[in-house]
Amino acid sequence: DLDEQAVARLQNQGKTVIGIAYGVSVLGLIAIADPLRPTSREAVAALQALGIEVIMLTGDNRRTAAQIAREAGVSRFEAELLPQHKAQRVTALQQQGRHVGMIGDGVNDAPALAAAEVSFAIGAGSDVAIHAADVTLMRSDLLSAVDAIRLSRATFRKIRQNLFFAFIYNVLGIPLAAAGLLNPVIAGAA
Repeated sequence: DLDEQAVARLQNQGKTVIGIAYGVSVLGLIAIADPLRPTSREAVAALQALGIEVIMLTGDNRRTAAQIAREAGVSRFEAELLPQHKAQRVTALQQQGRHVGMIGDGVNDAPALAAAEVSFAIGAGSDVAIHAADVTLMRSDLLSAVDAIRLSRATFRKIRQNLFFAFIYNVLGIPLAAAGLLNPVIAGAA
């Protein structure tokens, strides 16, 4: 005697619905909402602006996932996934030659966090997720992941810049010192 319309209406609002029954009679429905964090939509837009494709992997049912994805600004999502399925999706993307990062907070995210090339655990998440992840975000805010990615990219740019200049010094300094045109002490210091 499940009221399918009531279930669909609640799921379309982004809620997970649980039926309470006694024997074969449905006594009621419980709708559980895990509201979107206030900055999630902004974080998704920032990730996309960085050239990162955002894919939502969730254990929630399809209707609930579709509503949450819409609210967050995520165009691609997969729903009704068990933890091992999330990890399989990460691995499948990697086999396509893609670099995969994962952000998660629950026990069910741990296998996918471990499979990703870089993973972020929300600091308020489960201990298992925190231990499986490469980076733990101290704030429960996805914008922290955006900040970490920007910092990582800036650091990588600086490393490449430093390697370039070190290479140039050596390419110019060693031949000039060997030809006697540059004092070896100065070449070595450079």
